[in-house]
Amino acid sequence: MRNGLLLAGAVIAAAAVYLLAWPVPVAPVAWNAPKSAGYVGAHARNERLAQLQLVAVTPEVGPEHIAFGPDGRLYTATLSGAVLRMNADGSSIETVANTAGRPLGLDFDANGRLIIADALRGLLALEADGSVRVLASSVGGDPIRYADAVVVAADGRMVFTDATQRMSPQEYGTFDAALFDIIEQSCSGRVLEYDPATGETRIVATGLCFPNGVALTADEQSLIVAETGRYRVLKIARGSDAIDAGKAVRDNSAGVTVLLDNLPGFPDNVTRGADGRFWTGFTKPRSDAIDGMSGRPWLRALTLRLPKSLWPVPAAYGHVIAFDEQGHVLLDLQDPTGKLPETSGATERDGVLYVQSLHADAFGVLPLKDAGVTPRSP
Repeated sequence: MRNGLLLAGAVIAAAAVYLLAWPVPVAPVAWNAPKSAGYVGAHARNERLAQLQLVAVTPEVGPEHIAFGPDGRLYTATLSGAVLRMNADGSSIETVANTAGRPLGLDFDANGRLIIADALRGLLALEADGSVRVLASSVGGDPIRYADAVVVAADGRMVFTDATQRMSPQEYGTFDAALFDIIEQSCSGRVLEYDPATGETRIVATGLCFPNGVALTADEQSLIVAETGRYRVLKIARGSDAIDAGKAVRDNSAGVTVLLDNLPGFPDNVTRGADGRFWTGFTKPRSDAIDGMSGRPWLRALTLRLPKSLWPVPAAYGHVIAFDEQGHVLLDLQDPTGKLPETSGATERDGVLYVQSLHADAFGVLPLKDAGVTPRSP
């Protein structure tokens, strides 16, 4: 019996040492997560997104972003690196290229090239001959570690996000790298701008906690940026030069404005729709457990020593919202069942909403009239 007790004690001691000291890929920083208001007010619980119809992209998965080309066809990119082209109803699907990485954000330039933010390779261009060219893979000697979203301005310059300088999607995969970065809260993300005329890339903003989607305001003087790790959407002056966005928010200084704060989920892509709308999707809802650990860095590190099935990843919950440049929420569409999981964003086209997903084998289609949206008269 004595030997049994000694063995049990040794096992418990070893487990304690493992949980408290085993190396993990993060060095968490304490922060104060705002108390979640839950599904109230503009975000009152509803099922208006549950009406969407699914359009399969099998055998591919992860149509994380959707863009329409000058040819009127729908383009999306997937986990395998494949860039898909199809009709708006999902018919006549074909693979037009493979980036050999993980393409995420998409936009078209004035020459009809598909510009791609690839998490593994940087900023890319899909040329007319089907070849994939790297436009930018570093800035100021520092590698672009996690290119996430991109938008092309009228002047041809390309604004894109480098979500983290700490976590490598090559090493951990895109989802785990994002999860690790958000758990760590080191806020090493940046917004960059590439100028095709010079081939130079400059830093617009730093100090962001996993900056994700990016869009241009109507006058293209400001950027709308989803800061996933802080549950908020920022407006950043496009002319900024390496402004520390996190510090600017804390100091309430010029150049950065918080448009939406304390959101009920993790905002991802940002796209411009009709009638002054911007869309963002929440890949996951908020978690009281995650927020409760915000001031306890050691506890956040400990969770990553648990089996992966016990990591604090919230359940699937479909949710996209529309808002304006002043930060007013215009529409809130939810599907508590998560029929389309990890709704990373939405693209609006001719009165139809195309809802994206990080890991599903389909995207969603929802006519906006079915969600109670009446387009404004011209």
